[in-house]
Amino acid sequence: MPKARVWTAAADAVIRNMRAGGATWAQIGRTLGLSRNTVIERGRRLCALAPTKVVAPVSGEVVSDDPNRGALRAGHPLTWGLLTGEPYPQGGCQ
Repeated sequence: MPKARVWTAAADAVIRNMRAGGATWAQIGRTLGLSRNTVIERGRRLCALAPTKVVAPVSGEVVSDDPNRGALRAGHPLTWGLLTGEPYPQGGCQ
């Protein structure tokens, strides 16, 4: 059975900093000499999130009240707010 990996504060800092800078899990893994999946698992435990992508609203977006209109995009503020009363979530870590 393989030995458990001992994580250092320096490795954790690399994961947090690179992920906050927008690096992919694969890039972080190459930097640390680890597999992508190993880094993903540690990053999730550290809540190392990528920067939030700002999605600009579609210019001229009009939502019809017609019950036969097409579906709204995933996470549309109108439907998400009606279901939860909260803004669209950005991730499981605070």
